[in-house]
Amino acid sequence: MTILPSQRPSLILLFTPTTTLLFLVLLCATTSSATPTISFTPKTIKKSGDSVEIRWSDVTSPSKFDWLGIYSPANSSSDHFIGYFFLSSSPTWENGHGSLSFPLINLRSSYQFRIFRWTESEINPKKIDHDHNPLPGTAHLLAQSEELGFENLHVPEQVHLAFTDKEDEMRVMFLTGDGRESFVKYGEGEEEMEETTGTTVVRYEREDMCDSPANHSIGWRDPGFIHDGIMKNLKKGKRYYYKVGSDSGGWSMTYSFVSRNEESDETTAFLFGDMGTTTPYATFLRTQSESTSTIKWILRDIEALGDRPAFISHIGDISYARGYAWLWDNFFNQIEPVASQVAYHVCIGNHEYDWPSQPWKPDWSAAIYGKDGGGECGVPYSLKFKMPGNSLEATGTHAPATRNLYYSFDMGAVHFVYMSTETNFLPGSNQYNFIKNDLEAVDRKKTPFVVVQGHRPMYTTSNEGRDAPIRDRMLQYYEPLFVKNNVTLALWGHVHRYERFCPLHNYTCARMGLNGEYQEGYPVHVVIGMAGQDWQPIWEPRPDHPNDPIFPQPKRSLYRGGEFGYTRLVATKEKLTFSYVGNHDGEVHDMVEIFASGRAVSGGKNAETKPEVKEPAFSHYVKGAIILLFTAFMGCVVGFILRSRKEAAVPGNSWTPVKTQEI
Repeated sequence: MTILPSQRPSLILLFTPTTTLLFLVLLCATTSSATPTISFTPKTIKKSGDSVEIRWSDVTSPSKFDWLGIYSPANSSSDHFIGYFFLSSSPTWENGHGSLSFPLINLRSSYQFRIFRWTESEINPKKIDHDHNPLPGTAHLLAQSEELGFENLHVPEQVHLAFTDKEDEMRVMFLTGDGRESFVKYGEGEEEMEETTGTTVVRYEREDMCDSPANHSIGWRDPGFIHDGIMKNLKKGKRYYYKVGSDSGGWSMTYSFVSRNEESDETTAFLFGDMGTTTPYATFLRTQSESTSTIKWILRDIEALGDRPAFISHIGDISYARGYAWLWDNFFNQIEPVASQVAYHVCIGNHEYDWPSQPWKPDWSAAIYGKDGGGECGVPYSLKFKMPGNSLEATGTHAPATRNLYYSFDMGAVHFVYMSTETNFLPGSNQYNFIKNDLEAVDRKKTPFVVVQGHRPMYTTSNEGRDAPIRDRMLQYYEPLFVKNNVTLALWGHVHRYERFCPLHNYTCARMGLNGEYQEGYPVHVVIGMAGQDWQPIWEPRPDHPNDPIFPQPKRSLYRGGEFGYTRLVATKEKLTFSYVGNHDGEVHDMVEIFASGRAVSGGKNAETKPEVKEPAFSHYVKGAIILLFTAFMGCVVGFILRSRKEAAVPGNSWTPVKTQEI
C-alpha cells in the first residue's frame, strides 16, 4: 500500500506543548554543558589569619586529580601558584561541586583561585615537590575566580621583639606594604602610651637573591618594607604596652612585654632549633605542621610567667622558606603571638644561608655547604632580624652583608653566646676571636652560668656523617675554649631530635660522685632541633648492622628521643634547671640541674602514679612465708659477719667487703 504525501502525518502536528518543552531541554543538554564557576566569601579579608571559604560548582566528570590553585599576586602565571588543594578534599567533590575553608596571609597583593583538570597520564616524574610527590599540571584551566583582597594591604604586621646591646631597651620590628613613615608608641599602661619613637626602614629586592628559586619568579614575592624601632629608657622588670604603625597607614593592636632587670638573678628562656612554619595548603616544599604545637605550649608558659621577663632562642633553620618567599610571611605571622611578648633571638642555620658560591667554603666543606638556603644567601634572615652586636660577613655578590652571626648578652644569672656554624669559625677569624674574648671576659659573679648556642652540633649520636669535618674542627678549636672557660651548656640544632649528653670533654664523661652527680664542670651538650622539622636520619648504626641504631645508646648520651617539643631554662645564681617539654602532652620528659659549683645532676620525667591493684588473698600467705625465710637468712648473714670480724683480728686473716656496684 502506498501512502500519498497528503496522507503522511506531519511531524510538527504530533508535538504538543509538553513534548516540545521536553525536546528543547534534551536538545540543550546534548548540545551544551554548564561552565564551572568559583566564588568565595567574604569578598575582602580584614587581617592575616582570617579564613576564606571557596565554593565551586558545575565541574563535569570530576576527577580525583582536579585541583584548586592559590595565586598571589592574582596575575601570576599558572605555574607560579603559592599552594593548592585537590578538589577531592571536599566531601561532595564527586557531585561536581564543593567548598573549602582555610586562612590566608596578607602578602601585600590580591589573591585569585583557579581550578585545573589534571589527568594521571600527564604526571611528570621530574616535576615533584619536596616530598617527591608530582606537582599538579596547569594545561587545562576549568575556571578562575575574581580577585580577593585585604581591607588594608599596608597595615603593620609580623611584629617581633629583640634585645639590644643596652639592658634598658627593647627592639621591635614589623612589616608594612608601602614603607610609609611609622612609629612605636609605648608606656606603662594601655591608656598611657605616652612615649613615641620613629623607625628605620629597609627592604630587599629580587636581584639581592643569589640563586633559584629565591631569585626566580616561582619563588620571589614582594617582601614588603621592614621597620625597626627601639623603645628606650625602660624601667627594670616592668610591663610595657606598645603598638606600631601610623595615623595614615593604620595602627596594630596593642601588645605588651616585661623589660629586662639586670639586678635580678632570675632567668627564664625557651629554646629550640629547626622549627619552621606550616601552611594550610600543599606547596612546593614540606612544611612543619608540628610547629603549631611548639608555639602553643610556649605561649602557655609565657602566660603563666605573669610579670617576669623571658625570651625565646631559635638556633637556626628558622622558617625553612628556602627561596619561597611567602613561607617567611607564614612564619612571622605564626610566631607573632609569642614574639610580640618576649624577645625572639636567632642564630643562622644552613637553610637560611648555604648556596653554591658562598664566600667561605674550604675544601673540607665541599660536601657540607650546598644549596640548602634555596638561593636566599642569608638576605631575608639578615634584614628581618636584628640581633645585638654588629657581626657581619660580606657575601661577595650584589647581596647585602650577612648579619646576626655571633653575639652575646646577659639575662639574669646567665650569659648567652651565639655562634655561626655556616661562616668562618676557625682560629684567626673574627668569629673565633669574638667568642674567645667574650668567654674570657664573663663576670661569673654576675652571671655564674654560660650558655653557648649554634646550629650544627659538636656532639650527636645521629648518623649524620656529612657534617663530620665540621664536628672535628669544632672539637679541635672550640671544645678547649668551652672547657677552659667553664661553659655550662652547649646547645645545638640541625639534628631534628632531642639528645642530652653527660658533662663531656673529648667524648669522656666527667667523674661521678657518690650521690650520682657529675663532679667536674665540663659543658653539658644538648641537641634541641626537635621543634618542628620531621626529616631525620637514624641514630648512629651498629657496625655490623648499618640499618639498625646502636641501642642502648652510647654511655655519653644520657637521654635521647624523637618527640617534637622545646626546652625550658630556669636559673638563679645558685642553680640552672634545663627541661625538655614534649609537644604531645606539654609535660617535662627530661631534666638536668646544674649548680653554680659546676655539679650536674641528671633527672627525668616524674614517676607516674600507678593505679592501685587489689592483690588476691593467697598472696598475703606467700608474703608471710617470704618474710620468715628472709629473717632466717639475715640471721645467718649477721652471724657470718660477726665471726669474720673476730677472725680478722687474728694475724694472717683478712676480710674485704663486696663493692655495691659489683653486686
